[in-house]
Amino acid sequence: MTTTPHESPPPTNVDGADNDSGVESGEVSNTHQFVTFTAGNEVFAVDIAPVQEIIRVPGVVRVPLAPRTIDGLANLRGKVLPIISLRRIFGFDEQEHDDSTRALVIDFGQPLGFVVDKVASVVAVDNAKIEPVDSIQGTVNTEFLSGIIKDVGGHAMIMVLDFAKLISREFAEITAMAKRASLTSFAAGEAGATELEEDQVTDELQLVCFEVFEQEYAIPIADVQEIVQVPDDIIHVPHSQSHVLGIMTLRSRLLPLVSLRRMFGLPPQNADERSRIVVVALGNASVGIVMDSVNEVLHVPKSAVDSMPSLLARDGDLSDISDICRLDNGKRLISIISARNLFRHSAVKEALTTVVHDDNAKNLGTTEEAETDDDEQVVVFRLDKEEFGVSIESVQEIVRVPDEMTHVPKAPAFVEGAINLRGAVLPVIDLRRRLGLPSVARTDSQRVMVFLIDGTRTGFIVDSVAEVLKIPRAAIEPAPRFSADQGHLLTRMANLDKQKRMVQLIEPAHLIVA
Repeated sequence: MTTTPHESPPPTNVDGADNDSGVESGEVSNTHQFVTFTAGNEVFAVDIAPVQEIIRVPGVVRVPLAPRTIDGLANLRGKVLPIISLRRIFGFDEQEHDDSTRALVIDFGQPLGFVVDKVASVVAVDNAKIEPVDSIQGTVNTEFLSGIIKDVGGHAMIMVLDFAKLISREFAEITAMAKRASLTSFAAGEAGATELEEDQVTDELQLVCFEVFEQEYAIPIADVQEIVQVPDDIIHVPHSQSHVLGIMTLRSRLLPLVSLRRMFGLPPQNADERSRIVVVALGNASVGIVMDSVNEVLHVPKSAVDSMPSLLARDGDLSDISDICRLDNGKRLISIISARNLFRHSAVKEALTTVVHDDNAKNLGTTEEAETDDDEQVVVFRLDKEEFGVSIESVQEIVRVPDEMTHVPKAPAFVEGAINLRGAVLPVIDLRRRLGLPSVARTDSQRVMVFLIDGTRTGFIVDSVAEVLKIPRAAIEPAPRFSADQGHLLTRMANLDKQKRMVQLIEPAHLIVA
């Protein structure tokens, strides 16, 4: 059922519920319409006016630092909808959702979904059967009740919930959010960018480090447009070289894909959950390079980078590696791939020709320029089952979690310790604990994301780094505000409706505030 606020339609069945009004449609002036439902062992009613619709409980994105009454955020036809447990609000025992469980979408300035055990019916109640709560006020907490309905639908008494009071008292932050949404959105956008230090630009290289056939390679981050997951659907091009995997659609443009394994003559391997596509650009052309995994974003001193020895350098298709990076006193060697050389490779040239005749490909450079102002580039990472993102300007680098850390006495519980990162002390925070999530054992997929916060580098342990993603600014909206701490940290969220995906955007500046 879908209604709009301030309308009072005639009694209607709700999602299979029985209609038990017993009142003729001509008696509207003497009746009030209510939706009746159960929560716990109690029967409640709500005035139908603010009830927008009644839906099955959708899947949700969990929100850290939110009150326990919040199940999470759902996507309702492109709009973000907070989902709230009425059982938890009233202190009833937890119960698994079943076929009868529903969410009442109620709007008092901000739509909210309240989970109830079962919706019974829509009833029209004679005003004479509605009593004020004064008669039971002495023995029952009537703070959230607006009245009592007697002898309707086979129930001796039905409590009428005042959702306006409930929302105002329990979710004041959400109510206030609606009034300051535009201001929050502006402030969040202004706070998102942090300037890189000038000495880094001149003395360091920033590299995206990835792995192919257990060997590490890197591409300068200036040549990387974004990093995305391998899609389920790739359009294969007939009669193309084996290096060319095909074409994918990336935000309404065609992107040719090539396999670095095949380009380097390595054994083929099917893409898995760790595989990533690194979108490399040169001029107006872009190509997606499929890697086994993307490991880190590194800041490397130029003194640690040497040109490829002439004895090892090769002409022709495999001259892509231009430099060698030496880390850990030379124990770790990373081959740096030149984007310019990469685009000279016959496989990349052929991949580009697969889309050169398409109208979208002809205007590729124009499209990229047009997207610059309308997109926000974020690094997406995971904690538990949820995705979070930070503006790429805030991310200094991404490194592996070291085996050992120096623990700091009397530090906050979420501080894991400190590490030596190229001669500088880096404090490291467990982001799970900082956001009130349960701790987990260390895994190979975990990474330390290094943020620059007020001029100080701080590392945050995340479960995994997923991708670098360009998000249309039109898909970014203010996040529902459930608490002061959550409201400062998670001011915005990206609602990618077509992908059925929500990315909660974190403001790093608030992560180190106790």
